[in-house]
Amino acid sequence: MTTDLRCTHCGNTGLDQGFVEDSGQGSLGYARWVAGPLERGPLGGAKRLGRPRFQIDAFRCPHCGHLELFAMRQSG
Repeated sequence: MTTDLRCTHCGNTGLDQGFVEDSGQGSLGYARWVAGPLERGPLGGAKRLGRPRFQIDAFRCPHCGHLELFAMRQSG
C-alpha cells in the first residue's frame, strides 16, 4: 500500500501498487509505455526501434477500484 498517493477519482489515500500484465506472444510479462505516436511496420506491428520505453507502474484504489498508471522508470 502506498500512502502518499491519492486517487484522482474519489480522493482516497493508500493505493495498492501493481503492474499491467502483457501475456501476448513473445511478451516480457509486463506492459511498457513507448514515446511517440503509434506507427505500424509493414507486417502491422508497432515500430519501436530507437524509441524510449518505460515500465508502467499501476496503482489501484481499494475504495473505488480506479487505476492510476505511471511510466517513470525506463525499461529495456
